[in-house]
Amino acid sequence: MKINKTVKWIAGSILGTIALLFIVLVVHIATAKPIQIDNATLQISRIDFKEPIDSLKAKEIHRHLKSIPGVKNDRLNKETGVLVYFHDNRITDSERVYHLLMAKGNYKAERFTISNETASKKVCPAMNTNSFSFKFSRGIQRIFN
Repeated sequence: MKINKTVKWIAGSILGTIALLFIVLVVHIATAKPIQIDNATLQISRIDFKEPIDSLKAKEIHRHLKSIPGVKNDRLNKETGVLVYFHDNRITDSERVYHLLMAKGNYKAERFTISNETASKKVCPAMNTNSFSFKFSRGIQRIFN
């Protein structure tokens, strides 16, 4: 009889914790508002390097990028050869940055472009719109909005 009472207490505690966490999740989804950032002119772009990048070449690429007007920030993953950078689209565009960077250094690289299908999506391209988590979040938002 003692074990049965203990099992019921543990099961009740686990179910109570799950219920509490579920309520917190629903309240968070219902009250979370999209962040409004006034970065309408800030754009992110990518260049894929087809050659190995060492530390010296990474510094050279960073220096060349910083000298291009409109480029704000950059990150280069040396292992994968992927360069991601932010630029002001009032000053320059990704094609111009790519051509200026290639003119400053003799790199084997190509500019990354997305397909028209991906560009027309209304949500993050990495998010699966058929997933349970996406549908659950959208359902909660529709209930409370």
